[in-house]
Amino acid sequence: MTSAPDTRNTPQPIFRDRSEAGRVLAELLMHYRDDPQVIVLGLARGGVPVAWEVAAALGAPLDTIIVRKLGAPANPEFAIGALAGDGRIVLNDDTVRALGLTADQVRDIARDEARELARREAAYRGGRRPLDVAGRTVILVDDGLATGASMVAAVQAIGAAEPGRIVVAVPAAPESTCREFESMVDEMVCASMPSPFLAVGDSFWNFTQVTDDQVRALLADTPARARSAVPDTTELVRAAAIPAPGGVVPADVIDDLVGDARFVLIGESSHGTREFYAARAAITRRLITDKGFDAVAAEADWPDAYRVDRYVRGVGTDDSAAHALGDFERFPTWMWRNTVVRDFVSWLRLHNEARRRAGGTPTGFYGLDLYSMHRSMQRVISYLETVDPAAAERARRRYSCFDRNSDNDAQAYGFAAAFGAGESCEAEAVRQLVELQRGAAAHMDVHDGEAGFDALRNAWTVRGAEAYYRAMFGPRVSSWNLRDEHMADTLDALARHLDRPDKQARVVVWAHNSHVGDARATEMGAEGQLSLGQLVRERHGDDARLIGLTTGHGTVTAADAWNGPAHFKRVRDPLPSSVEELLHDTGIPAFLVRTDRPSEAVDVLGTPRLERAIGVIYQPATERHSHYFHSRLADRYDAVIHIDETTAIEPLEPGEHWISGRTPETYPSGL
Repeated sequence: MTSAPDTRNTPQPIFRDRSEAGRVLAELLMHYRDDPQVIVLGLARGGVPVAWEVAAALGAPLDTIIVRKLGAPANPEFAIGALAGDGRIVLNDDTVRALGLTADQVRDIARDEARELARREAAYRGGRRPLDVAGRTVILVDDGLATGASMVAAVQAIGAAEPGRIVVAVPAAPESTCREFESMVDEMVCASMPSPFLAVGDSFWNFTQVTDDQVRALLADTPARARSAVPDTTELVRAAAIPAPGGVVPADVIDDLVGDARFVLIGESSHGTREFYAARAAITRRLITDKGFDAVAAEADWPDAYRVDRYVRGVGTDDSAAHALGDFERFPTWMWRNTVVRDFVSWLRLHNEARRRAGGTPTGFYGLDLYSMHRSMQRVISYLETVDPAAAERARRRYSCFDRNSDNDAQAYGFAAAFGAGESCEAEAVRQLVELQRGAAAHMDVHDGEAGFDALRNAWTVRGAEAYYRAMFGPRVSSWNLRDEHMADTLDALARHLDRPDKQARVVVWAHNSHVGDARATEMGAEGQLSLGQLVRERHGDDARLIGLTTGHGTVTAADAWNGPAHFKRVRDPLPSSVEELLHDTGIPAFLVRTDRPSEAVDVLGTPRLERAIGVIYQPATERHSHYFHSRLADRYDAVIHIDETTAIEPLEPGEHWISGRTPETYPSGL
């Protein structure tokens, strides 16, 4: 078993280099392709390699515009303004005043930069005149913006030449800067808006300085000539696609993909899509029956899933799968209380009965999540009442700390503890966990080992939930990371619990793509966010397989807001430049692409693209902001299953909003 390096505390840039950033940017500008009025201008020097890729993709002429930053006297990298080739100066008046600079100091700085600007004009153009921009659509490209002073100077200089339209396009910039330019130009295209934004170079793996020779070489080459050599990305993906009707992957393919891996994480790009649940269930059935997998671990609360586990093992009191799912009462109930999960749980019960008759071990069903703080407390106390009443009373006293602060409301507890409005119960949760761990072995010797393990995991859940709810009111990344670390720790503990002397346990994980995928391959990873898939890869290396599921369009079950009712909603078509659009354009209804081995398709999917994520809330009106992020699909997963048209999952209790949304608009309402 190999282990990947631990890089989860290291922000991961989005783009490999300026050329890749240019190709990503070009995807967002394809509506200008083959437009004879378009000219692409790269801000020298760093913007020229980016602009070359844009011009090549659009089939447009390329030129440069030379703008010089005016640096502060003591810190030349700190911009006080910018100088354009026509002598136009843009100053940040607030900065100039704050630094106490005089008019003479500013003139001296501008004079020095004017000499360098003239040198570059002569060096790059070699006597050629700049392209005429009058009446044309001018796309101004740089490798990124911070304050935007240089780009403001470029916009003003180009504006004086009376172009028909000005477009500014950059790979990375702060959201505030992008918004400022939206009111300044005809179109503003920001491929990514990292937060917090520290420096342009943080978005690149390779941000080495561009040289004069490189600029000359790029301007001497004609991007339009290179366009014929640009591969058809859709065709490359289509050639690598393995048909998978309904998302069900051929048996030989899934066998080869999984191999001897112990952990197979299967995702979903929404929590409310029937085909995702059905395909995942079908793959899981094969892994259980033919590959000997021992458990399903879901993005579900531990105590809720434990009731299902008792049912599938034939030791619970429920008489049906629907009843066994009854503890999934917390929003969103449809996530696990739906027809596909019910049918899978019914199948797993029958499978385990057959296994038991054949002398085999059953396959369990477990939860990994931590939202069940108060229910987990009750499970710990109930268990201790059966094995050690005195210990149960100690647990009751410790956990009463939460009752004093939150009245059975975990978020209220977190708010009070985070802001000093109530006491923190962290120490009590830790003390109870430590005591239970010390007595766990003795209890399991004389009582039900599964019940003891359940109690211990519930105590861990209380510990994790306490930290999570306190962190909820701080940076989002902190609470997210606590949750995914808890899920990874629970998965490891489960695997150890299920290990046998003759066989290591194998576990299938069901969770959203945002947890299953490797966060290091996303823009969230650049902000410090990690994921369950990343942690499993780091801890288990080749023993992990990550499979993502995507869709193009259709319907989905989701709410309008947190704790809202389930709605039957229509999923919008993919955004331009998204991976969903690329997969949709193959024209194949459902297929798998392997990304675990080199191929031309992997190269295509290794380029940053927008990826869609719909959780339990779907907001089509703000879809780009609410549901898309940049990712490298090939680095994020070992395989991707795309089902182009999908339908909403059916809740066991649909509710009036879901039923009314499902009714066709042409339904005869007068009947």
